[in-house]
Amino acid sequence: MTNFTIFLVLITIVCFLLIIVIMVQNPKGGGLSSSLGGSTQMGGVQKTTDFLDKSTWTLATILILLILLSSLSFPGMMGGSDSKIINEKEALTPAKPTTTTPAKPMDTPKK
Repeated sequence: MTNFTIFLVLITIVCFLLIIVIMVQNPKGGGLSSSLGGSTQMGGVQKTTDFLDKSTWTLATILILLILLSSLSFPGMMGGSDSKIINEKEALTPAKPTTTTPAKPMDTPKK
């Protein structure tokens, strides 16, 4: 597998995990933390909210880093072998000066 394919698989996994973490949260403060109960659970509700918040930011940061790194390994860009602008033969051959002939002045239409 190429580097770009590996990055694509990792980006897909991180996106899936990020979707799950966001879906577990409730925008009004409910979500997973409200269903765990009060003080009977180890860690409590506040720890769950902190964990979900930190995991969201961590996964988002990892996603951005993977996207930036994958752009460097994209086969059609600078790193690829097919993207040479100048062939090696053209780079070694000195440029030949070209001469141009002046253009003829246009005939003016008669009235």
